[in-house]
Amino acid sequence: MNADTLDVERIRADFPILRREGHGRPLVYLDNAATSQKPEVVIDALVEYYTTYNANIHRGIHALAEEATARYEETRQKVADFIGAPGPECIVFTRNTTESINLVANAWGRKNLGPGDEIVLSVMEHHSNLVPWQFIARATGARLRHVDIDGEGRLLWDDVERLIGERTKLVAITQMSNVLGTINPVRQIADLAHQRGALVLVDAAQSVPHLPVDVQDLDCDFLAFSAHKMLGPTGVGVLYARRELLEAMDPFLGGGEMIRRVRLEEATWNDVPWKFEAGTPNIAGVCAFSAALGYLQELGMEQVRAHDLYLAREALRRLSQISGVTVYGPKDPEARGGVVAFNVEDIHPHDVGTVLDGHGVAIRAGHHCCQPLMGRLDVVATARASFYVYNTVEELDALVEGIEAAKRLFRAPVHTRT
Repeated sequence: MNADTLDVERIRADFPILRREGHGRPLVYLDNAATSQKPEVVIDALVEYYTTYNANIHRGIHALAEEATARYEETRQKVADFIGAPGPECIVFTRNTTESINLVANAWGRKNLGPGDEIVLSVMEHHSNLVPWQFIARATGARLRHVDIDGEGRLLWDDVERLIGERTKLVAITQMSNVLGTINPVRQIADLAHQRGALVLVDAAQSVPHLPVDVQDLDCDFLAFSAHKMLGPTGVGVLYARRELLEAMDPFLGGGEMIRRVRLEEATWNDVPWKFEAGTPNIAGVCAFSAALGYLQELGMEQVRAHDLYLAREALRRLSQISGVTVYGPKDPEARGGVVAFNVEDIHPHDVGTVLDGHGVAIRAGHHCCQPLMGRLDVVATARASFYVYNTVEELDALVEGIEAAKRLFRAPVHTRT
């Protein structure tokens, strides 16, 4: 893999936060699976909204309101284009991936699930793609089924074929694990689910920022992701859904904008997608998200994927050379994204993370909102390094140096008094 897939030094110059230090050392930011940093063009877009066309949308007839509305809806079209959706009416703006999944669980699940129906998930799911379905299963009498993984963190296909059956109404699956890095075969799962009469929801929080994703190629029914993991602002999420499904679903939240007509005792709903966008949204965030999408489109998502793959391959190679380090997930870099979870023998991941922080290296340590997966791996937590377009091989060297420092610190000889 060529290290020059992206001009990383040029890219790094676009991110002001990368010029700061961490504990007196150059900042090495390897926590991109939690949230990504923002280029100046996105920060400028936020400032531009508040300084030049700040107004509420869809309601005013003055120039500011019309400009804000146009920019907001232009972003909806841009999102649709970015993920290959057939039109902007399939795109609902939410606060984050979590809210998008909760919207489907409540607006679709409560109406379509009942006793004896089954929802198929996997043991690698983020809590955001587990807990909403637990709520809905308790409310409707539906049953949850969970696909297991093999020793490398890949879905067991025998489980997939066995669990998706005539009682399955929905398969809710992550496209890329935020812990294992595993890239799941979503299209094959969708083909099987549709053959057996089930719908498919894809948690794409980790995949859309890092892979070329086309919802029509995946043939999924729902897909959810967040702006903040792909260079955009926090507080903006996306739900893609087939238009006919949105048309048949009831609103999740009630209030302004999602209505067509309100009387004292009843109301009728706006067209899709607006019937799911009650109240004033994060207008500034959505408009700045447009700049983030433009930035990624200019880089090219194939190139983003290639750079992630290059860093993942180099990270796996370096970590495999450190004694006492266990890496989780597929051994083949081609089967995973730019996420590497690991543990260091006899050192708690929180301690590893603290030592690395002292070296200016920011990683995540904990259960990563995947406690069932931690149980399946028989660990309490892991350390996790995750990469993006501005990360370099030299930063992987800093990661290794920090791990070696943690080993020296926690394995120093114990001196006792005589």
